[in-house]
This record gives sequence, structure tokens and C-alpha cells, in this order.
Amino acid sequence: MEYQDFINAVATRAKVSTDQAATLTRATLETLADRISAGQAEDLAYQLPEGLDDHLRKPPPRRGEHAKSFGLDEFVRRVADRPDVDRALAGAGVRAVLTTLREAVSRDEFADAVAQLPKEFRQVIEPVGVVGKENR
Repeated sequence: MEYQDFINAVATRAKVSTDQAATLTRATLETLADRISAGQAEDLAYQLPEGLDDHLRKPPPRRGEHAKSFGLDEFVRRVADRPDVDRALAGAGVRAVLTTLREAVSRDEFADAVAQLPKEFRQVIEPVGVVGKENR
């Protein structure tokens, strides 16, 4: 998946402009990098296009430093608190980015990342193939 395809999918899912989608994507991926292990974040970054991959890459953790543990509500709050994020769009943005991320990386890599998150995260990820389709 190319950068613009990822952003367009997020924009469609979250019903926002592509500029807002890019901001929500950055904020969500940076927050995800805080929440999962550095190795897992790097594995996801490796499969993302240039322009998205850096949001998951962080400086190597200091000795003894681990991923932070927090649930979905705190995750959305942290996304909303990032610069330039419209707080009202944070929840929809997180859902859209995580769903698009699932489509952009391999099934196994996404499963490994989600395994590090509480089960409540699985409830906000749309079923495969829903982008741009009307519910009938």
C-alpha cells in the first residue's frame, strides 16, 4: 500500500479530509509506538510506506524501559492530546488508522501487534473489506 492510498483509506473511514487523515495517522501511529514493544513497532514500520514508517520508529529504549500499558480510552486520549489533532475526531481516527494498518501490513505482523493490546482494541477495528462500502 502506498502512502496516499493509506491516507485516502483513513480519510474515507473517518469521514475527514486527507489533511486531517494524515494528522490522525501520525498521531495514532506515534501513540501505537508508545504502546507496543519497540521491536514490534519496527516490524510494522518495515512494512509501511515511506512517510508512515517513521511515525512508528523511536529512539532505542533505555535499559529497562518497556512499552507503556494503557487501554483504548487512554490511547484515544493520548491521540487527542497530540499536536494538531481535532479532539472530536480522535476516536474515529484511531479506528480508521488501525483498520487501515491491518490492511497495509501482513496478517501475522498485525496479529502480533494486536496481541500486545487489550482485547477492547479488537472491537474498534472494522471487518476486512469495509472501506467505502455502504451497510446494507
